[in-house]
Amino acid sequence: MANWNQRTVARKVTCRGVGLHSGRPASLTLAPAAPDAGVTFFRRDLGVEIPARAEHVVDTQLSTSLGLGPARVATVEHVLAALTGMGVDNCRVELDGPEIPILDGSAAPFVYLLQEAGVRTQRAGKRFLIVKRPVEAREGDKVARVEPAPELSVRFTVDFGHPLITDQTFSFVFSDRVFAREVARARTFCFLRDVERMQAAGLALGGSLDNAIVVDEFSILNPGGLRYPDEFARHKVLDAMGDLSLLGMPLIATFTARRSGHALNQALVKKLLADPTAHAVVQIGADEELEPLQIRLPALGALDAA
Repeated sequence: MANWNQRTVARKVTCRGVGLHSGRPASLTLAPAAPDAGVTFFRRDLGVEIPARAEHVVDTQLSTSLGLGPARVATVEHVLAALTGMGVDNCRVELDGPEIPILDGSAAPFVYLLQEAGVRTQRAGKRFLIVKRPVEAREGDKVARVEPAPELSVRFTVDFGHPLITDQTFSFVFSDRVFAREVARARTFCFLRDVERMQAAGLALGGSLDNAIVVDEFSILNPGGLRYPDEFARHKVLDAMGDLSLLGMPLIATFTARRSGHALNQALVKKLLADPTAHAVVQIGADEELEPLQIRLPALGALDAA
């Protein structure tokens, strides 16, 4: 069977934790899904399944949330980044409540969960969204942009005007091994001065030094410090990969962002999808011709080998 066939998890695997913003116990199960099903979030308590697609984004304040009717799923970006980063096309993410468990604040626990589940190759070719001309979303000095390229590369610059987080940039050319090694372990972060304000607004109620980097005016408060010197920029790359996965298929393009966040990432996704002249969808094994586009498909190994 071709290496570029679609992939799903080989068996169900479950983890438990707390929701970052709700502070409530949360469990998550990754389950196999049929070819072309994509990624969906199933609220077991409500019996509602929400496709992981841009049209279902309902909130981008501090995280990305999806909704369908009365059902909501918050903080989806880390598990989506893990699924995309490890080359999984189809997966049913089952939940018992409205938020994904934050675990350690990165995508690494979800990568470990995927490695535990293993992968099953399916009898359908992968689909890719290929950018044909540049598309940009901008808000003041914040920008997110995609442009044509033979493979997926991501470059993100963060600048919070803080001694530790000024003009910090991380970039990489996508492969699952590089994602697992260089991106997945980067944790979410916040400023100590914002914690009280967020909690008063009913947000970050489950946040702690165990699941987020906390920064005061001059230093990192976490006893273990940073996992990477540029962990802030790497986490923004992780978030962006989760947000871009809401295109509904892997992206072939150069993505460049400066000071972007979930809202601007989603504005870019929606602008790209709305312009049929800016993108094309190709499927391995289908009639579309890949040769003229000079596409280099991303390196994907076994999930237990990252």
